[in-house]
Amino acid sequence: MRGRIIAVDFDGTLCRDCYPGIGEANERLIRRLKELRAQGDRLILWTCRNGKQLEEALFFCMMRGLVFDAVNENLPEIIEEFGGDSRKIFADLYIDDRCVVPWEMLNCRSLA
Repeated sequence: MRGRIIAVDFDGTLCRDCYPGIGEANERLIRRLKELRAQGDRLILWTCRNGKQLEEALFFCMMRGLVFDAVNENLPEIIEEFGGDSRKIFADLYIDDRCVVPWEMLNCRSLA
């Protein structure tokens, strides 16, 4: 059985947000993601960065030993299963600093 698919954001998640620069590394999260990948989970870097800024982010991760199975795209088996690569990344877990858990939104008065 294959491990989970984990999509992880870059700015504000893998590092402190100071886009277009790169902030201080979230070493604790990076260490944990490396452990999860070693256990069979697959990682997708899920970021709005592109071009030179994306290359810089990938270099930042590579220098810390963090390797991704895909970058801003679905894994090959997901693309095959659904007959294409949609804009929405399929994952079992999304790690992002802008995350809201849907059932928590139901009780959030600021959204009313």
